[in-house]
Amino acid sequence: MSKPHIAGDQHTHHDHHDHDHSHAHDHAGHDHSAGAHSHAPSVTEANEKRIRLVFLMTAGYALVQAIGGWMSGSLALIADAGHMVSDAAALLLALIAYRVAARAPDALRTYGFHRVRVLAALANGAALLLLVAWIAWEAIARFRSPTTVLAGPMLIVAIIGLIVNLTGAYVLLRGNQSDGNLRGALLHVLGDLLGSVGAIAAAIGIMLTGWTVLDPILSVLVAVLVVRSAWGLVSDSIFILLQGTPKGLDIKVLEADIASLPGIAEVGHLHAWTLTDESIVATIHVTPQPGSDPLALPGLVVARLKDRHAIAHATVQVDPPGGIQKPCADGSC
Repeated sequence: MSKPHIAGDQHTHHDHHDHDHSHAHDHAGHDHSAGAHSHAPSVTEANEKRIRLVFLMTAGYALVQAIGGWMSGSLALIADAGHMVSDAAALLLALIAYRVAARAPDALRTYGFHRVRVLAALANGAALLLLVAWIAWEAIARFRSPTTVLAGPMLIVAIIGLIVNLTGAYVLLRGNQSDGNLRGALLHVLGDLLGSVGAIAAAIGIMLTGWTVLDPILSVLVAVLVVRSAWGLVSDSIFILLQGTPKGLDIKVLEADIASLPGIAEVGHLHAWTLTDESIVATIHVTPQPGSDPLALPGLVVARLKDRHAIAHATVQVDPPGGIQKPCADGSC
């Protein structure tokens, strides 16, 4: 089993080598400072408990809402019940992800299992998008062939749902919002909250006017509101999995900042990506100025990346003067 990386890893490489985009490194002579290092934030037990509580509330009310929607003939309730079932499954997936993410790194997965949380967040968003498509399909069918809706029972069930969702949102809002899984769970609950509001509005409207078409109309409106949040969750998760540069981090500005440090002649091959949630990882090559101490550069660079750019873990390679090969414009060299 491999040893976990050490806090503020400073990887120095003094052997000259040809460098291409495969980024092959000679890992001899690593300089590690003391103290255990975790590549990703620890799984928050409080967040796990909050999601577990909301899961039980969501799953229990989904059953009540499904029965109420079937008895009243309300698409708004049925759609929202489907939403609740989807949310309960997504919350269960998030809980499983927490357990998996808590496992220690091993020789094959040296970064640990925290990316499982990103996968769970992606699954949450994808489930929401599928649910939106189903609601839209059912609403079109209702427009073509309106059905009878019992507004009284519909209103009672919707009000209960509103109370449940408000409670769930309150529980999750008090958690750590830097946790992608918790944010995903909160988005699900807020979507359910909008569904309950829509169902209440539809029930009152039907009671006052007798227009049963209000039921599918409001269902579609809720779906439109949900799709924006769901797409944001999906796109953010995919961006992390593709190892995109973290939002708000300008690579050119960062390179210029590192190049301004004393003793550094050249900077190149800077890569930064999000490991999970708020944890940023980076690799960078530097060359020393004549007369400067190469062994002092990694600690200097790591400190600047951490203090000014919130990069939790950096690997710094020191190349001989002229050893940093600039990439070609077409990326072929």
